[in-house]
Amino acid sequence: MKPIITATELSEIFNQENLIILDARVGKNARENYLQNHIKGALFINLDEDLAEIGKNAAFGGRHLLPKISKFVHVLQNLGISEDSHVVIYDLANGGNAAARSWWMLRAFGLEKVQVLSGGFQKDEKLGIATNSGEENSIKTEINAPENWLLKTSTLEEVEKEIAENSATVIDVRDAYRYRGESEPIDLVAGHIPGAINIPFSENLDENGEFLSPEILKEKYQNILADVLTPLNMTKKLIIHCGSGVTACHTILALDYAGFPIPNLYVGSWSEWSRREGKKIAREV
Repeated sequence: MKPIITATELSEIFNQENLIILDARVGKNARENYLQNHIKGALFINLDEDLAEIGKNAAFGGRHLLPKISKFVHVLQNLGISEDSHVVIYDLANGGNAAARSWWMLRAFGLEKVQVLSGGFQKDEKLGIATNSGEENSIKTEINAPENWLLKTSTLEEVEKEIAENSATVIDVRDAYRYRGESEPIDLVAGHIPGAINIPFSENLDENGEFLSPEILKEKYQNILADVLTPLNMTKKLIIHCGSGVTACHTILALDYAGFPIPNLYVGSWSEWSRREGKKIAREV
């Protein structure tokens, strides 16, 4: 199953019995705004509470650590998700970052039928798909949990080692001004990991905020990473990071959509690296 679904395609399966729609919107008053208006039947999933652990010290793990699988299994059960579910996730801002994090975690949990809605809620509204307000009901399910996350991740120490040995390409998907170190709106220090290259996640989207086609994405990444990627193959490890391991999932999603193997996610990302004592910081200003 391709990881991206369009609003038109969603409308065609809207009454499918095993369909679970998740609203992953973030921001101030996210839940209150969800209760005011959302896709009919969609269940709210919270980035900080359901998709992450917020640690005491971001220098060890970053701002959005992965939760324990034992916690996440209860999240899925309460949402009514089982092995047979077809899950579609959407959000509102930034082209689907929180939705992409949800997709990555569901896939890393072992679920296969998981898709992100291209264009998010706004695109869906324009096509006239039914919306609703208030709470939506779910039926609690049972689901088998893996022992570990099934998609690959990299630690800070592994990223540092891979860069030093030139055995991996590390992609920073934050906006270019943050990568260059011009300013930093979220974390404490501006700049980037020495040796990382910058491919902003926004370049995965067209002018309407929808994902580029798989063909365009494939050509784009092959051209940029000609020394790393070969068609549907990788000659050395690819590690993706962002600020806190959320937006990085957007580019991982795009690479999967383009037909490439799913690369490693550096969960701690810049929020961990920039806070860890003794780590070098690069700037281009």
